[in-house]
Amino acid sequence: MDGESGVERMLTGLLEASHLATFEQVPSLVAAHARQAGMEEVLIYLVDLQQRVLRLVTGHGADAGQGADAETAELRVDGTLGGRAFQEVRVLATRGPEEAEADEAEYWWVPMLDGTERLGVLRVRTAGQGGEASVVDRMRHLASLVALMLVSTRPYSDSHARLVRTERMNVAAEMEWNLLPPLTFASEQMVIGAVAEPAYQLGGDAFDYAVAGDTVHLAVFDAMGHDVAAGITANLAMAACRNHRRHGTPLAEASQGIEAVLLRELGPRTRFVTAIMADLDTVTGTFTWVNRGHHPPVVIRGGRWITSLACPPSHPMGMDMGLPVIPCTEHLEPGDRVLLYTDGIIEARDRHGREFGLQRFVDFVIRHIADGFPVPETLRRLVRTLLDHHERPLQDDATVLLLEWHGPPSPPSSPGSVADDHSLRP
Repeated sequence: MDGESGVERMLTGLLEASHLATFEQVPSLVAAHARQAGMEEVLIYLVDLQQRVLRLVTGHGADAGQGADAETAELRVDGTLGGRAFQEVRVLATRGPEEAEADEAEYWWVPMLDGTERLGVLRVRTAGQGGEASVVDRMRHLASLVALMLVSTRPYSDSHARLVRTERMNVAAEMEWNLLPPLTFASEQMVIGAVAEPAYQLGGDAFDYAVAGDTVHLAVFDAMGHDVAAGITANLAMAACRNHRRHGTPLAEASQGIEAVLLRELGPRTRFVTAIMADLDTVTGTFTWVNRGHHPPVVIRGGRWITSLACPPSHPMGMDMGLPVIPCTEHLEPGDRVLLYTDGIIEARDRHGREFGLQRFVDFVIRHIADGFPVPETLRRLVRTLLDHHERPLQDDATVLLLEWHGPPSPPSSPGSVADDHSLRP
């Protein structure tokens, strides 16, 4: 079989089948078509909501999940080869134990990305398929298409929602996760990463970002309380923010518009929301923001914490105190990182009552990025460290939104140059 023609048949066949496929059908379709490109077995693993484990997508097809036992149905992100491939976003290989002496068969772990959002990994079994480079290329092509299939089928699949959850979710969190954007986004000019805990009991925290031409919009919201009412308040604030933003309303006026919606729908001083709302001009590096009673953003430059962005704060939205809303600006330098966060991050306490603290939070981010960890993996490890510090379920929401600005757009270059930039990898 010609390798290139086999890969083409695999990809075109899967693409045609994807239009009418459900989430449950993806594993069997992938297994069947992958054989045309010399992949004897393909298992699909998705990461859970908290990025702790990789879970096997079994589906209902005859081939779905073949070769996987109880030990391989769920893999830890920390401490397994599949988890390492997920963390480092690179293809890793190991000989299967039963084939180590018998033939040339190997198991490969291949990251699956939706853009730059890490979805999980493929476990692929091959045997004598030519040079390593060509094998890796065909597996990466397959992983890209499988990721697109999963992303297109998951919005209407309860099976997907159940698979990526490891515990019961409350109603407020159900609302929040259906509203929030992906945890990771990257372009030539920036990387954006986010985390939100407690994932299954999320109440009043929310984050948002969007790109419009040369402008990236960022926001974090912290609604009063930690219940369904707080979730409704945060949802209302986020929806009003997007509505005003998409009509081109400037930041100060948009925040006032959000407050007007909260007052009208929830009543005066019944519920309030603190927030940072910001715009970054990705050409000039001009960062503009308004502070509605929230912790100020932090700027990391040259591997050290240089400043917290002071700006006269207005009152929290919903308090109707009549204070002015003042936009502030800061000029970023290429390579700068901006941290937006809620108080649950810095106020989480250990058993002795000691807070995690702003200094420890910022130092953790600086240290891990200096060690070569990209933004999403740095934030994943931050959450693990925060939860270990707290030693019990968080009593307040803890949210981080991190923007890494690479600088203005570079001149047009050859195809593939952006994809080869390691800094864009999640």
